[in-house]
Amino acid sequence: MNKIVVKNVSKAYKDVKALDNINLEILENKITGLLGTNGAGKSTLIKILTGEIKPDNGTISIFGIDIKNIDEIRKIVNVSPQESAIISNLTVYENLEFFEHLYGINDAMLIDDIMMLFNLKEFKNKRSKTLSGGYKKRLSIAISLITRPRILFLDEPTLGLDIIARRDLWRIITKISMSTTIVLTSYYLEEIESLCEDVIILSKGHVASKGTVNDIKELSGCDSFEDAFVKIVGESDEI
Repeated sequence: MNKIVVKNVSKAYKDVKALDNINLEILENKITGLLGTNGAGKSTLIKILTGEIKPDNGTISIFGIDIKNIDEIRKIVNVSPQESAIISNLTVYENLEFFEHLYGINDAMLIDDIMMLFNLKEFKNKRSKTLSGGYKKRLSIAISLITRPRILFLDEPTLGLDIIARRDLWRIITKISMSTTIVLTSYYLEEIESLCEDVIILSKGHVASKGTVNDIKELSGCDSFEDAFVKIVGESDEI
């Protein structure tokens, strides 16, 4: 099975260690949750795995490709950032077409397929600035699929959305995961419980816990995932 393998990876900014000798694996075609409080190292890890920055030491293999082979990594990895990627004055279709051209792709059927997946076809000629928050988020994530990534990093995909829009997006993310490995960061713990088959909890640059939601609850001796998370992060902070 293909997977992301991180071995003994560290990254420091001046005297602050963002990641400290971490080891983890992320399996193919699963939704893996990446959790942690502010400053835990989540953003640094994602930047390393997407080739934005280099680790200070350690090795990383993504589906058998060494992270040092960054051109090959970028062919199979993409990220949907917390900040919207959409261009507000362009229509839904024009946004997707613009990013296709930006990536050197010319495939009208791909755009149609993506609009169908995200239920955006009826809005194809609407300027994106007129969309609701939920549909803007759909379009932003849709843009990240233009390159047909094998691995997609979703950074707080439902932040600021109401519960109905969030649940709609959950269904779409689940569909995407049938053919794409997803790494999901979120502060909504119920979102992690609902969507993620595996969870990695970071705290102060270390892997504080990992496994299924049930594994983590059992190991922490807690009945709820929220209590387990608070206990794990709290214990890590005391080290």
